[in-house]
Amino acid sequence: MTPATYADLIRELFPRLTGGIRWGLDRTQRLLASVGDPQQAFRSLHVGGTNGKGSVSATLAAVLQARDLRVGLYTSPHLCAFRERVQLGGEPLDDALLVAAARRLWPAFEAERPSFFEATTALAFLALAQAGAEVVVAEVGLGGRLDATNVLRPEVAVLTNVALDHAQYLGNTLESIAGEKAGIIKAGVPVVTAERDPAILGIFRSRAAEAGAPFHALAADEPAAVHPAAGGTAFELATASWGRLALRTPLAGAHQAVNAALAVRALELLPPELRPEPAAVRTGVEAVRWPGRLQREVVGGRDWLFDVAHNPAGVQALVAALPDLVLPRPIVAVVGILGDKDWSLMLPPLAAAVDGLVLTEPPSAPSERRWDAVAVLARLPGLVAEAVGDFPAALEQARGRAGSGTVLVTGSFHTVGDALALLGRAPAGVDPPLQPRTPRL
Repeated sequence: MTPATYADLIRELFPRLTGGIRWGLDRTQRLLASVGDPQQAFRSLHVGGTNGKGSVSATLAAVLQARDLRVGLYTSPHLCAFRERVQLGGEPLDDALLVAAARRLWPAFEAERPSFFEATTALAFLALAQAGAEVVVAEVGLGGRLDATNVLRPEVAVLTNVALDHAQYLGNTLESIAGEKAGIIKAGVPVVTAERDPAILGIFRSRAAEAGAPFHALAADEPAAVHPAAGGTAFELATASWGRLALRTPLAGAHQAVNAALAVRALELLPPELRPEPAAVRTGVEAVRWPGRLQREVVGGRDWLFDVAHNPAGVQALVAALPDLVLPRPIVAVVGILGDKDWSLMLPPLAAAVDGLVLTEPPSAPSERRWDAVAVLARLPGLVAEAVGDFPAALEQARGRAGSGTVLVTGSFHTVGDALALLGRAPAGVDPPLQPRTPRL
């Protein structure tokens, strides 16, 4: 059925989640070719890596918007609604534009039978081109080399870092994962990274040399003068284009200073006609908003903190940031991690940093990827926690235990998104419920 409304689009696209991942660029290229190669209608920046991709992408888009460009942003996954993934000018693209693009692509979807991510990438690029985006910041979905977004030929490629994640797809070593991430490096396209590990840097540098791509990396002491606080993170960065900049991102945590600095370094590498002035850099970095990243809210008179840490490196960044947030104690964490993640490495540091753990199962998580909270607790006998499988009940349990303290919600995008939706804090609304059905595409 060709979608006529946004609700139709969601019902038609989301059954594809059961289809898994299909590697390769051929299907995405054919989808885009069938509608005139819209990805060639705009300039682009391509952001890959393990953690921080979304924050870097959002910062790039915010600065380019402050430069008075018409800026598209394509990220994944979303928290509460699909429309979060495709933004123009800092706001979700109008539903009608998404539906119109889907209707144009539907014959190709039926012919090619693409994966969910291939279909949504083509949809995003067409919708943004039709909306008149001048520049699009695109976040890699998974890996890089064979990711659907790698059909782009960007002005600059950005690699945040490499950590162990998605090992079942990308390999069991940092080196193998780095090789896949480095696949977005292209001939003649500048590449910049915030990776610190010398071995991984060597892989990136070698791939860039092979491709003839100018290679840049943040130095080990960059950014400087980092001051994380509850309301954001201040830092300084020496630049070749704008001198030494004193900047502040509203995103909390020292790791967000690194993400913002990486974005600024990438902006320096843009062609002169796209490169922002210092005022736009300062304004854009200050203006970025990115939900679910150490997002602090007061709900019902109680402090809540939402963070999408979904792998060991993400948990490490979360735990490191907690002292700077000066949260009311006790802190009780509601944790829902997908079953294919390395939860045995994620839970102990979380438990050590908070005053209580409630393990739960977010309802939006795909059934085949859900963990069993009770079974997890049984497998970690030294972990002091309780398991409450029912998600609303888990939130209520944590709220009661926290008293006048703080409830932390973390472990996955699903966990944070489901909590934001239940608490009335969804950043762009909530998608209509999906009914079980046979996939049509």
